[in-house]
Amino acid sequence: MKFEDRYSRQVLFPGIGPQGQQRLAQGRIAIVGCGATGACVSGLLARAGVGHLTIIDRDYVEPSNLQRQSLFDEADAAESLPKAVAAARKIAAFNSEVQTTSVVADLMPENIEQLLANSDLILDATDNFETRYLINDFAVKHGRPWIYAAAVASYAVTMNVIPGETACLTCVFPAPPEGTTETCDTAGILNSAVNLIGSIEATEAIKFLVGAKDKLRRTLLSFDVWSNEQAEISAARPRPGCQTCEKREFVHLAGERRPQITLCGRNSVQIHERNRPVNFAEMSARLGAHGRVKHNAFVLKFWHDPYEMTLFPDGRAIIKGTNDTSVARSLYARFVGS
Repeated sequence: MKFEDRYSRQVLFPGIGPQGQQRLAQGRIAIVGCGATGACVSGLLARAGVGHLTIIDRDYVEPSNLQRQSLFDEADAAESLPKAVAAARKIAAFNSEVQTTSVVADLMPENIEQLLANSDLILDATDNFETRYLINDFAVKHGRPWIYAAAVASYAVTMNVIPGETACLTCVFPAPPEGTTETCDTAGILNSAVNLIGSIEATEAIKFLVGAKDKLRRTLLSFDVWSNEQAEISAARPRPGCQTCEKREFVHLAGERRPQITLCGRNSVQIHERNRPVNFAEMSARLGAHGRVKHNAFVLKFWHDPYEMTLFPDGRAIIKGTNDTSVARSLYARFVGS
């Protein structure tokens, strides 16, 4: 397929044109998370012709994802494919010109420098503030722009962060929300809210890559697709005294304040305290006496009623059936090792 044919309607748009399309082709974007928002924004940017996408996600496809995660299908869920792998396969099927790097991992202080170093722009598609603060630390330290985005129930919010120019995440949220907060598991999620915020995030990313800096939004924008309530607050300038922007104290990048993370949309705990290869064939034989086991090249699933363990090749695991980290640690130690 000719380059000119594929993007002809996009090139006609005055804000992009032939030069803008070439800039998109040279762009490198890292997308952290490939759930609902990540799937939406990855698909839009791949179809727009962004040259290289790095998709980072720690999770695997489940049937409950299919209501809102637009890059996945029933076969992906049946195979429990890692989301980053499934997304890369789908993108290759509709735009083979886009280079996609899939990373099946949790973004952490230990790997963030390696995974994000070569990206022009970082997009947030995560489900927790711990990872967002980590991205913010990295972005401010290295002067790398990023876009914050979140959606739950019918509510969605997003903000562009241009270090040195706009407010950063810590400027707006000096500390994560306290007390009980809504999640996909407790409040549900409308796919329309996800697609709204994913579309806005993708558009801002395109503005950045084509050099339309004067068109970038400099507010924290929120919108409720059910009640039609919307709000904007200025994020045009850093907040005086900001711990990250002004004081340059990168506590999250240093590995501080990082708890076990309960995943969005399910009663689960992630264990990421090991990093050595796991032989799935040997592990399957070992676990077979204790419950049902199946594996492919990417994940091993083990059922020990009432729990379900998903084990990844690097030793990371997701324990489903509990929110208690002590229970999850105990199960991991019992069946995988300490």
